[in-house]
Amino acid sequence: MELDEIYELHVNDLYRYLYSLSKDHFTAEDLVQETFYRAFITLDEREITNIKAWLFKVSYHAFIDFTRKRKRYIVSDQLENIEPKGIPPEKSPEKQFIEKESFQQLLEDIHSLNDKQKNVLLLCDFHKLSYKEAADILELNINTLKSHLLRGREKMIAKIQKRRERDERER
Repeated sequence: MELDEIYELHVNDLYRYLYSLSKDHFTAEDLVQETFYRAFITLDEREITNIKAWLFKVSYHAFIDFTRKRKRYIVSDQLENIEPKGIPPEKSPEKQFIEKESFQQLLEDIHSLNDKQKNVLLLCDFHKLSYKEAADILELNINTLKSHLLRGREKMIAKIQKRRERDERER
């Protein structure tokens, strides 16, 4: 498969993953470009069997390198309108606002988890990578990955239930 085809297939998933890690549109775009730059350099030398998992691993390491260079994590309160392919744009403004607000609350809940739980949850639940692929990306044992995933899911469920209860009381 050519790099152009790989780019078309995976750019949106990588952008959403990097955006969920960095919470910044421009940083995510830069890291996507860095990921494909690294892919361009490496793909000629090696034969990679599972390109999606490999790209997520490269993007994760690009993100780690970026955060190490910056020495601090900047959180932006602005969210860009992220719309996956295939969804019609003819939604009402109210519906778009509610979806954006819900998405923002979900991101805040995810970012309240520790780094391992957050990364495992994003890779396994949002990007549908297998346990083995996610474990390879994060350089974890599969059982350790499963325990981080279980704890992260439990914390997310508890946070969502708390918010629902609070919303019900406010009605």
